[in-house]
Amino acid sequence: MTKAISTERLILRPWEETDVDFVFDLYSRWVVQRFIGTEPTVMDSRTQAVAKLKSFQALDHPVHGIWAVTRKDDGVQVGTLLLKPIPKSGEEPTEPSGDVEIGWHFHPDHWGNGFASEAAEAVLEHGFASGLERVVAVTNSANTASQSVCRRIGMEHKGTTKKYYNDTCELFVVENTTAAS
Repeated sequence: MTKAISTERLILRPWEETDVDFVFDLYSRWVVQRFIGTEPTVMDSRTQAVAKLKSFQALDHPVHGIWAVTRKDDGVQVGTLLLKPIPKSGEEPTEPSGDVEIGWHFHPDHWGNGFASEAAEAVLEHGFASGLERVVAVTNSANTASQSVCRRIGMEHKGTTKKYYNDTCELFVVENTTAAS
């Protein structure tokens, strides 16, 4: 079961049915979607938001998850944080690669506050405490903001890869330094 994670300023929690309006607002913005997927598109209906919310809730796992990120002081939703198996490239892009990815999508009203880094650090800590040996992140080569977050949370840039999502991505990796010591 996806469990809540708390940081100094944030709460990462499982998605609730009442979050659908935030999901629609976030994923209907080109500035958020422009780097997601090989052919980025914006959400254009509440029905799509309901489906995305259900897909977030479907990843109900003790380690992996897709969390709603809210500010601790007032409960305002600021984004999405994910830690999940990443599919490998190929004819069946849903086939697992054996790697686990971390990623984030934050509302533009909350960019520049360090929320993505704070939430990602907490999720990495959760993943490593749960036994993950390494975590990857992939970004569009033009997504320098996400690449900066990767570096801030201790990920190392490994160059470009075509291993995931049938696309050329910038690959970042962080190893669990406490695993199997």
